[in-house]
Order: sequence, then structure tokens, then C-alpha cells
Amino acid sequence: MVEKCSSLGLFGLSTYAIEIEADLSRGMPAFDIVGLPDTAVKESRDRVRTAMKNCGFEFPNSRLVLNLAPADIKKEGPLYDLPILVAVLRAMRHITADISDSAFIGELSLSGEVRGVNGVLPMAIAARQEGFKKLYVPSANANEGAVVDGIEVYPVRNIYELIDHLAGRKPIIPAVFDPVKNDEISLLDFSQVKGQNEAKRAMEIAAAGGHNLLLIGSPGAGKSMLAKRLVTILPQMTFEETIETTKIHSIAGTLPRGSGLIENRPFRSPHHTVTRVGLTGGGTIPKPGEISLAHNGVLFLDELPEFSRATLEILRQPLEDGVVSISRAHGTYTYPSSFMLVAAMNPCPCGYYNHPKKECTCTDAAVQKYLNRVSGPLLDRIDIHVEVPPVEYDDLTAKSGEETSAEIRRRVNAAREIQTARFEGTSTKCNAHIEAAQFEQVCVMDDKADRMLKAAFDKLNLTARAYDRIMKVARTIADLDRSEVIRSPHISEAIQYRSLDRKYWHS
Repeated sequence: MVEKCSSLGLFGLSTYAIEIEADLSRGMPAFDIVGLPDTAVKESRDRVRTAMKNCGFEFPNSRLVLNLAPADIKKEGPLYDLPILVAVLRAMRHITADISDSAFIGELSLSGEVRGVNGVLPMAIAARQEGFKKLYVPSANANEGAVVDGIEVYPVRNIYELIDHLAGRKPIIPAVFDPVKNDEISLLDFSQVKGQNEAKRAMEIAAAGGHNLLLIGSPGAGKSMLAKRLVTILPQMTFEETIETTKIHSIAGTLPRGSGLIENRPFRSPHHTVTRVGLTGGGTIPKPGEISLAHNGVLFLDELPEFSRATLEILRQPLEDGVVSISRAHGTYTYPSSFMLVAAMNPCPCGYYNHPKKECTCTDAAVQKYLNRVSGPLLDRIDIHVEVPPVEYDDLTAKSGEETSAEIRRRVNAAREIQTARFEGTSTKCNAHIEAAQFEQVCVMDDKADRMLKAAFDKLNLTARAYDRIMKVARTIADLDRSEVIRSPHISEAIQYRSLDRKYWHS
């Protein structure tokens, strides 16, 4: 007789139901797993057999065949250990309870402990959609699974607990979601940044409109310090954004064990030696890369020209489309990648061009070669270029209080509320993503602003994309100013944030 047990599988962000069928019959002793298992699934045979032996169960001395249906989809990872064990124990009549409304997920240790796995949150959501009433997961993942309403999530620590629960001897109490606060973000605040008022203003505008930002300045000017605090002035994530972000980190295995939701916007800062796969995602079993882990948050690239140019060029398509696709022979994986790009760079190789106190040792040719490491098309996709000058001693020792992140965030939230009302009913969320068809209606200028932008376009030889960026930034500045029309001061300030177009260090 065939016994069945349900589980779930992952394909990128997509999740699907898996039915594990176990058939125990006469014949030469064997333990076969079919249904396109990968190496990790095939190794479940040894983990399950050894775990059963060490927990006091005698493995059947018969022919045992397990089928993982549907058989035409590749099964990957160790998360099928627990459902395979349950299917085997049902075939041996050690488990007789009705589990038709239950699904099982978990990796087994050789001693019978149940270890945590990746991707529990998306699988819990899929389990509820598939109509399951109960989901058994490793105790390390219980808080993550408990986020989902409408399904009971049972934390399982070992085989004994599961069998006692299913036999009715000692029920497991369903998990209740317990929010885990991240105190790291609360330690960062803009009030800790002395001076740099122009850079702070640029970051406020970037946060208000969701714009990409480039910080240019000498070593020690505070570029990294500013970038790390950007997430503290961004609007709080919506519940939908929280779920989407947590799903990505759950699949990638970067969700801290015991936590349920990522409630703070992610901040990712890969080293400049990061590979193309590390940035976009990939591998034999494609996992999300840094640009997807930064979804709904900030991707910070420090020392931008030191990154491989080929690696940087990969950013162009995700910046435009908000998704990254990874193609493999067995399918295409698509991960969301809607993030704010914040980059930092020196003005020259030595870092001291135009420094008020230190002399630059670079030739003009060396400076130009350094700048050319970053392509024009990528720079065009960065809305705001801002210079970060060295901090003066008087600013560092000033006793006057700097604005806090909470104060700046209030203005950012007010501007975002204007944009939410403006783009209601459309796919656009903020000014940085204004579509071409929306420009005429959304970006209305007065005559003086129009004349100023035309003069700047001709003088600076701006590209069409740079024109779009200036208009979008000006729209955000107008929103912060609570102005329905874009006026000349808004255009003037937006133009000032195109430093690389103006090539200020060659003037």
C-alpha cells in the first residue's frame, strides 16, 4: 500500500506543493528516491536511515521506493528529510494519524534533531494557499512561519517530539509570531553627522523621491557615514514590502535564525571585489544576489570606480526594470530588485583633487582614466551627484544640535504621501519611477523654470536621460516645498545635483 506525505518546494520565489509517496514491498533490500532529486535529496536516504536507527527505529529490510511528485520538476535541498521520514514511518505503520491536511519541512541530523532550512516564509504562504491547515517546520524557523495567518505552524525539534504529537501523547503547541526588533538601525542617526548640510539635503531629496545617489569626496569626508544613515530617513516599509523582502532573505539564507520579519529596510554594502554572480545572483541552484537582497532598501557601492566595469554594467537593466532574471537549462529564475543605489567615490585616484588643504598628485590624464572606469550610461541612471567636502574643525566641535533622522523622516514621509496620492491607481510608487507617459501631466514647470532648464541643457550638453533625471529630482524638491508646479529654484537645485555632467573638477 502506498502512503503519502505532503511537503513544498521552491523555484526562485515561486513555491509549489510536493507529494511524497512511499511504497514498501517485498524484494531485495533497497531504498530508492525518484522524481528528479538532486544530490542533497538523494543523500536524504542516509540521513533518514541513520536518524531512524539512532532514535530506536529498525529500518525496514525490504524494498522501499519513494516518489517525489510532480516528477518533472527538479527537487533541490535537504528540506525533504522530514517529510521523507514521515512517509517511511507511515509505510511502517509507526505513524497512523491522519496527516492529509498537513505539510512537513525540515532537515534531519544523524541524531534525529530537526535543523533549520531556507525559504520557510514563502513555503508557509504557499501551504496556506494550497489549503493545508497545519505546517510542521524546524523550531529554528517557527517564528518565520508563524508570520502567516490562517495556518497552524508547529515547531519540531526532533523526531521524538513529532511522533509523540502525531500519536496524541504530547501535543506540540503551535508557534505564535514574536516580533524581533533589530537595534542596529536605532544606533544610527543623522544627528551624529557633523556639518555636511548640502550632502544631508541631497540625501533627504533622494529619500523623498526614491532617487539613486552618488557621493563624491575625499577620504574621510563622511561619505560612508552618510550612506549608512540613509535607511533611517526612508519611509517605513509597508506590510507587503516587508513580506516580499523577508521572502528573498529567507530563500537566500540571510534571515537571522529565530526572526520572523525584516521590518527595517535592508542596507547592503558588497565589497568592490564582488563577482557578477555575487551581485546579481546565480550558481548551480540560483540564489538571490546583492541587488535582490537590497530590494526595498539601499545598495551601497563604496569606492565605485574600483568595481569591475563589467560588474557595474550589470546594474543597468535591474535599475531600469526592477527585476533580475537568471536563466538556466531547467528554467528562468526572476528575483525583484527595486532598490535605491547609493555610490561613493573619490574625485581622483589619490582622493585629494580640489581639497582645500592637501595637494592632489594626479595628472589630468590619470583623473580622466579614473573617472572613465564608470560608464556614462550608468552615471545617467544616478539621479543625484553631490560633492561631500572635508569637514571643518569648527563643525566637528560645534555644540549646536544637528537634525535627527526622525525630523528629516517626517518631511520625507510628507513628500511621499503627496506622491502616493498623485500616482494612485498606477504602478508608479515615487518620483524616481515616473513613466514617460506621465511626464507632461506630473512635471509641470512655470515659464522661468522652463527657460532655465533649456539653457542648462544646451550649455551642459545633457543627454535625454539626464534631462529626465533633473525633472524627476525637481519634482521631488517641489514636493518637499509643497508646490504643485516646478519653479526655477527647484530646477536650479536639481541641476546642481548633476556634478559629473558639469565636470566640476576640470573647470
